[in-house]
Amino acid sequence: MLEELKEKVYKANLQLVEYGLVVLTWGNASEIDRDTGLVVIKPSGVPYNTMKPSDMVVMDLDGNKVEGDLNPSSDTPTHLELYRTYDDIGGIVHTHSTWACSWAQAGRDVLPYGTTHADFTNGAVPCARGLTKEEVSGEYELNTGKVIVEEFAKRGIKPSECPAVLIHRHGPFTWGKDSYKAVENALILEQVSKMAHRTELIASLSDNADIGIEDYLLDKHYQRKHGKNAYYGQK
Repeated sequence: MLEELKEKVYKANLQLVEYGLVVLTWGNASEIDRDTGLVVIKPSGVPYNTMKPSDMVVMDLDGNKVEGDLNPSSDTPTHLELYRTYDDIGGIVHTHSTWACSWAQAGRDVLPYGTTHADFTNGAVPCARGLTKEEVSGEYELNTGKVIVEEFAKRGIKPSECPAVLIHRHGPFTWGKDSYKAVENALILEQVSKMAHRTELIASLSDNADIGIEDYLLDKHYQRKHGKNAYYGQK
């Protein structure tokens, strides 16, 4: 079942290792087949160097395992909540990458300081609130997904416009049209998180620092890559 998608999700998970976004078993990638409503996701706690495409687990949107000998990622309920809520999300990645996690642990948005960030999203990457004691002791991973949905609704952000979020005390989730794009966005998030940290550090050592990208420049770079009349890249 969904053998081609299993192969794709398997490769997306290996990309997380290739790009240095995960160590040990700290991360997962998934993708949904919208025609069937089934999700393929990495198995829980399986080392990347021993994992096989056949180890991928197939889930339905209600959280039932449809196929697979192994347990799905413990973050599966978070992925499913995002797939249920947002029809335009096709793939999801969760990592504990160093720079993005550092901002999450500080409870800080990743602010847009330059055009690299603007090519990614037209505003800050939001850090959602931490979960309450009751949310953690209840359906923790499901509630993590609900907190992401809550944060985007509160800020009036569309996931298609900002393909990333941080969870306070936890780490990043990214998404895209498929699992490969979600991995790419996880890599970009890590880079802009690193740049933002260094920008603030340099600014703290300078008496005449000028940080914070102008709105018109932020919008120009975002629109030329993602807008209706985008002209970045090849058609």
